[in-house]
Amino acid sequence: MNTLIASPNPDFRRHMAQALQASRWPVEEALGGADALAKMEQNQCQVLLLDQSLPDLDVMEIVGLVREQYPAVAVYVVDPESAVPVVSQEPEGRSHRAAVLSLLRSLRPANVVPPGVVRSQPPLPPLPVIPIRSAPEPVPMPAPAPVASVVPMPARAPVPTPALKEKEEEPLPGMIGSSPAMQEVYHLVRLVAHRNTTILITGDTGTGKELVARAIHLVSPRMKQPFITVNCAAIPEALLESELFGYARGAFTGAFQSKVGRIHSAHGGTLFLDEVGDLPLSMQAKLLRFLQGGEVQRLGSSDVVRVDVRVIAATNADLADRVREKTFREDLYYRLSVFPIELQTLRDRAEDIILLSLHFLREFCQEAGVPEKRISPGAQQLLKQHPWPGNIRELRHVIERAFILSEQNREILPQHITLRKRPRP
Repeated sequence: MNTLIASPNPDFRRHMAQALQASRWPVEEALGGADALAKMEQNQCQVLLLDQSLPDLDVMEIVGLVREQYPAVAVYVVDPESAVPVVSQEPEGRSHRAAVLSLLRSLRPANVVPPGVVRSQPPLPPLPVIPIRSAPEPVPMPAPAPVASVVPMPARAPVPTPALKEKEEEPLPGMIGSSPAMQEVYHLVRLVAHRNTTILITGDTGTGKELVARAIHLVSPRMKQPFITVNCAAIPEALLESELFGYARGAFTGAFQSKVGRIHSAHGGTLFLDEVGDLPLSMQAKLLRFLQGGEVQRLGSSDVVRVDVRVIAATNADLADRVREKTFREDLYYRLSVFPIELQTLRDRAEDIILLSLHFLREFCQEAGVPEKRISPGAQQLLKQHPWPGNIRELRHVIERAFILSEQNREILPQHITLRKRPRP
């Protein structure tokens, strides 16, 4: 049976995967709840094993979502220290339970007996089941049985998955698009916005990573607090530490007065680390220390200040590749990518090209104080056929040039559209 294991603990995932693979069960691993939900959308699984302590989402929320969207999937919430399932949800007519419990028992520390030692007492029974939802009517308890320590949840009428997919997400503040790729982004943002989970936004240059970060801030409880942006690639390495952490008066030559760093300035709000893949290794260690402890120490000062900041990072680089190349710390990569959100290129969002074009054209008309213009069918066809290597940023520049070239015309025509070929590497 295809099995998905979701846990932030690599040792727990490894031990579980080894036991399952020894029984010839295909296994896939997820680092957290959001990662698990994303992988369930891509690949079908019959069994989901959840660590009861996930770093990003509440485990019971995930169980409820899986119950509604994937009613045929058996779900077990497992205590990683004892390998005991504390919650189970099984579809009717399936017999996964005995096999799963047998595998979990083989991992329990209570069953590991050193050679030559005789066990004097039987292993402790599993923890009691925690009900997910109370049943509408009393359900009689089944007769005790050796493997019935985990009781399946009472069945509830499943909600068909297609009906859920038909419901469209409302666009986020400042964002345009109705394509499936953007629907997924809207869904993930609303799922995580009210939490303090660290988010990593990935995507090519010009896909709107900062717009997504601002949208997360605007729909979160921190919306009235500061949103501070740090472009890690634009600040020289010698100045980056003082910009992030601040400095005390006299900390170095020219420090005539103390300065609060950008991390401290974001207290209560959101810190957006753009192009985080370009951080030098020396700063990666200091950033990791802050993410783990939430404390800031200014240069030249012994005072340590605790700050409440939600961190969102973004990069157009493949951080996994940089980890393999030893240019990015693996521990920082896992700390930043608790909840990844990937943005698709504009060519993969063909449904959004005209929507974005009309939006930009409307903005330029309003700025110039002229009546709103249209885009002719021929011009729209040109826009749809272009591969857009520069993504949304390139599209905005093309529409701006077309607006200027159209002069007094009330319509953007094909001759107003100037499309450039991608420069050769």
